[in-house]
Amino acid sequence: MSTQWNDSQPIYWQLKERTIAMILDGTLAEGDALPSVRSVASEFQLNPITVSKSYQALVDEGLVEKRRGLGMFVCEGARAQLVKSERDKFIHEEWPAMLNRIEQLGLDLDDLPRDVTSRENEET
Repeated sequence: MSTQWNDSQPIYWQLKERTIAMILDGTLAEGDALPSVRSVASEFQLNPITVSKSYQALVDEGLVEKRRGLGMFVCEGARAQLVKSERDKFIHEEWPAMLNRIEQLGLDLDDLPRDVTSRENEET
């Protein structure tokens, strides 16, 4: 995880979003234990309450479960739940803004590269 924090959002929220990204990319698999509150707080020089608040937000969303005496674990089905919600968010919030920008620049969807490697090859 990156140690740089954005001033526009609370740190606990950014930590929650980073944990979600780790679940989505498979760094944290379903059933895996999350790093302890103390270790995350120490590693990123955060108040343990900030880390706990972040983890509690994940519990509240049903992505993580507390196991008394054992820690926090990624719930079964968490990745599928996240993929669905992130897709919905992309389609309804992010894509319209991207499409608007594409239209502002006079681009055609067919002109856009289908993957990053083709774009990188064009630039070199």
